[in-house]
Amino acid sequence: MANFLFVLSKDDNEAATRCLQFAKIAHDKGHTVNLFFIDSGVMWADSGRDLTIKTATGDCPNDYLPYLVENEVQVGICTPCANNRKLDESNFFPNMVLDGGPHLIDMAAEAKVFNF
Repeated sequence: MANFLFVLSKDDNEAATRCLQFAKIAHDKGHTVNLFFIDSGVMWADSGRDLTIKTATGDCPNDYLPYLVENEVQVGICTPCANNRKLDESNFFPNMVLDGGPHLIDMAAEAKVFNF
């Protein structure tokens, strides 16, 4: 099986939906999956956010994120990106933790990387 890293860098509903969708598909197929949110993509770590806004194709982040949380798929949240946006780690989903660039590079060195 392959090792995948999905990087979300935008506070954009369609980008988040696709990132989460493909991470779920890869994990469901038995691949190793990690996600990392950077730049404004860290806003998706906020568990109080509305995840039900539909994309043009009719799906939404809430169609995929619960699976990733339930299956404890690891999501790293860029520490300086989150801190500069005043995000509190206590409001993150349970599978999300503050993380840094060195770990992102280590993961990328061993994975097929998808950027959203």
